Amino acid sequence: MPSLKFCGECNNLLYPKSDNNAKVLLYQCRNCPYTENAVPEPGFAPCVYKNDLVTVSREQPGETRDLETDPTLQRSDITCPRCHSNNAVFYQDQARRITTNMTLFFYCTNCKHLFRDPAAKR
Repeated sequence: MPSLKFCGECNNLLYPKSDNNAKVLLYQCRNCPYTENAVPEPGFAPCVYKNDLVTVSREQPGETRDLETDPTLQRSDITCPRCHSNNAVFYQDQARRITTNMTLFFYCTNCKHLFRDPAAKR
């Protein structure tokens, strides 16, 4: 089970960071300049750093289940492009990156088709 590391200067959480020049893995504080080498603790697996680069530029909806029965979602009379029904719920979702805008998604309660706002620019 992984353990959390805390800064020796300000007691905030340390995050893994790779030092590509020295080819080592570090723990670094995001609030002060404190860093320490990521040395595996006895009995624990070594820390692995994953640099996840988002290559998909289009917005993807989150996981959707039972949206037609969710009473907290607003209803819309927008026409579904698949079945031409006028019953849909809608919500906003954002891709993983902070730099992307919120996207309005519609979910047809008749055929369960998920689609974007057709009036929105792509």
